[in-house]
Amino acid sequence: MEQRLTLITIGVKNLQRSRDFYLNVFGWKPTESSTEGIVFFQLNGIQLALFPQESLADDAGVEPEGSGFRRYSLAHNVRSEQEVDLLVAQLEEKGARVLKRPEKVFWGGYSGYIADPDDNLWEIAFNPYLPLDDNGDTKIPSIH
Repeated sequence: MEQRLTLITIGVKNLQRSRDFYLNVFGWKPTESSTEGIVFFQLNGIQLALFPQESLADDAGVEPEGSGFRRYSLAHNVRSEQEVDLLVAQLEEKGARVLKRPEKVFWGGYSGYIADPDDNLWEIAFNPYLPLDDNGDTKIPSIH
């Protein structure tokens, strides 16, 4: 298998509520391929999809109800600690729920967490070890 991730699909309880969150809070624009049944957002070399959780569970052949920690987070990296503070404050003003205020973290960066309407964790982070290029893609340093 090639080392690649092309699509992340989040199963959501209420597609319209989640669509509105990503449009109005994050300010993202859905792709033209979005429909009333699924919403796609083109990101840096990957797509994020919102899909009703019952439909996603049915497609995967699993039960739709789950609870507790989901064992993953999604990360949005920025270029400075100040940008983390600013973005978290802007997202909170637009209705995002802040789970953890930005702070210095054990791995040497600076981050905080917000939640989307389905309690998916979004880390807003500055990682001094993964600089971003002009497009917002990470520039992974080469190891010799």
